[in-house]
Amino acid sequence: MKPDEYADLDATALAALIRSGEVTAEEVQAAAADALDAVQPDLNALVGERFGTPLDHDRGGPFAGVPFAVKDLIVHAAGVPQRAGSRLLGAGVPMPSDTHLMARFRRAGLATLGVTATPELGFNASTEPVATGPVRNPWDLGRSSGGSSGGSAALVAARALPLAHANDGGGSIRIPAAACGLVGLKPSRGRTSPGPDYADPLLGLGVEFAVTRTVRDCAGLLDAVHGHEPGDRYLLPDPVRPYTEEVRTGSQPLRIALHTTPFSGEGGVDPRCAAATEAAGRTLEELGHTVEPAAPALDAAAFDDANLVAWTSFLADGVDTLAAALGVRPGPEHLEATTLACAEHGRSLRASDLFAADRVFNATTRAVAAFHQRFDLILTPTMNVPNTPLGHLDADDRSLDARGWYDRIFSTAGFTALSNVTGNPAISLPLGRTEEGWPIGVQLIAPYAAEGTLVAVAADLERALPWDGHRPTTIVG
Repeated sequence: MKPDEYADLDATALAALIRSGEVTAEEVQAAAADALDAVQPDLNALVGERFGTPLDHDRGGPFAGVPFAVKDLIVHAAGVPQRAGSRLLGAGVPMPSDTHLMARFRRAGLATLGVTATPELGFNASTEPVATGPVRNPWDLGRSSGGSSGGSAALVAARALPLAHANDGGGSIRIPAAACGLVGLKPSRGRTSPGPDYADPLLGLGVEFAVTRTVRDCAGLLDAVHGHEPGDRYLLPDPVRPYTEEVRTGSQPLRIALHTTPFSGEGGVDPRCAAATEAAGRTLEELGHTVEPAAPALDAAAFDDANLVAWTSFLADGVDTLAAALGVRPGPEHLEATTLACAEHGRSLRASDLFAADRVFNATTRAVAAFHQRFDLILTPTMNVPNTPLGHLDADDRSLDARGWYDRIFSTAGFTALSNVTGNPAISLPLGRTEEGWPIGVQLIAPYAAEGTLVAVAADLERALPWDGHRPTTIVG
């Protein structure tokens, strides 16, 4: 398989070719290996060596033989070292077993060829860890690929992989999807299993899934890996019909709220991001939907305070647990300055602070649920800006305390954390373009467990405003 032939095909098309016998899985994986090797010097998106052969996978799964990579955070594969983007873990700690979602990726047939970069412990909207260096955006090598799933997003955007694992505790699927021109779905809380290591990662904010180039890949992968495991805290109803069927049939007329003011953080919005969102609203009207300006009433200051509690307590627990297991006293030689500051803040919290944060999360969730009684979807920019320059979100900046770092991050991404708090599904789509040619992400948020509505509308927008023909400057073939 030639590099340009491989790069032109999404995961659904590659899987169909393999099933038909027109190409072998080994030929596709060889093309992927060459592609990864070709872009890695520019992008720096893999950590550790690319695997010489893919991890074991089901040869009868719906994506049998399709190349894939797993992010270096939360989800892990048996025997594969995990570093979590931190010098604290050195060359990585080999994991004793698969997480539940990793096992589902294998059963889906995905052929894992490597591990993708993450910022340290995932707390950044850019992927620039001191441990392995910055991941560069294939649309502009001086710009960030977003975070925290920036390694996965860079490789999928460059077409070295058709899809890759990602996770999202405050926007970490949707932010890199926006920066790199991809489809980024954060499913509902509980739609994919966080087990067995976690019940509610980040007090319920964290969700696992992937980044893709096409909506049909997003839907097909969700069909393949959704579902609970024994011991999971949430049991969601199964979808009414397969998500891939929602993509084929499209959406019914909906009432959609348009909102371009950030829900959190103190940053303004780049006019180009607002304009792309408004243009998407006009397209949705042309498709038969009703679109009007509206937003749920939220206490932004209380929302940010509660998120800071969730994030810093999680980081403090993670740092202290890892340090105890490794027998080290973490310092600047192990951790970035803002990680140390956030961990220190987390240790200073009282148990009652967690319950106070949970009260804010409850009030926020109920306000959004009430809003969704009137509106089927909320349409916003994904980010405040199209992307950020490398270095803007420097996690080793010793001048920043925990609150300063939180505010720095969410001044660039004030629209995404809301759906982590509520547990609602949200998707970023590459519906805009800057004068430099950079993609602009637009976000849709749906009620809890309504992923079917999201992918149906997303597919309609993809048909109306096709984006897969746009090519970054760093690309396979």
